[in-house]
Amino acid sequence: MALLELLEASGRQGAALGQAEHRPWPAPSRPWLLGQTWSDLLFAHWRVPAEALRPLVPEPLELDSFDGSTWLAISPFSISDVRLRGTLPPPLLSSLLEVNVRTYVSVDGKPGIWFLSLDASSPLAVQVGRRLYRLPYHRARMRAAEAGGRIDYGSSRRGAHERPFVLEVRYRPAGEVFTAAPGSLEHFLTERYCLYSGNASRLLRAEIHHPPWPLQRAEVEMELNTLAPDGLEPDPAGALLHFAARQDVVVWAPERAGA
Repeated sequence: MALLELLEASGRQGAALGQAEHRPWPAPSRPWLLGQTWSDLLFAHWRVPAEALRPLVPEPLELDSFDGSTWLAISPFSISDVRLRGTLPPPLLSSLLEVNVRTYVSVDGKPGIWFLSLDASSPLAVQVGRRLYRLPYHRARMRAAEAGGRIDYGSSRRGAHERPFVLEVRYRPAGEVFTAAPGSLEHFLTERYCLYSGNASRLLRAEIHHPPWPLQRAEVEMELNTLAPDGLEPDPAGALLHFAARQDVVVWAPERAGA
């Protein structure tokens, strides 16, 4: 990538903080740590029983629900321009693929994300995510290709001996771009500005910032999906589907939460 493109990508990430009126609470005053750009992201959401979800989430966290339903999401996407604050994205190390399996939680009135698993193509991202953010990252063989406006995405977790963790999916945007209205289900599912990690004895919160999600409806062909935990296997026909072409993101270092 040319130097000008690197500078532009880094500038867009830092400039995201200039758009903050949509946040549910102020962004931290301390410097953020990481910048990233997310592309071609699919939000595939399913209602799941709270009683099946509860054992997978530490008790200090409250399960968030919308109209009485708790939710599970599987989100494949591409990441580029990963960098530390004040630096440019390093060549060969700043791009990867990732698939998240997540649900929605709150602590001390701050709604956020709890990751049940994260699969990534980069061994460095796996190590940083596990050691610094205490997130359940796994190394995976992954591919993503775009043709005719459709994303062909595949992921297979490495070293998964007890059962396969595989995603084979094709998806594309369908419809105009919109931002979710406050109080809507789409807003509840996507507009979240922190993640939680760790365990019941040491719960961490990492603040996140980005502009409001530029959502589109999505058309999806789900060929194979074995990423969900046992007991939460979603029905492909019952998914709520959205696409986002791009999101510029900054992330802070984690801090203790729920103390």
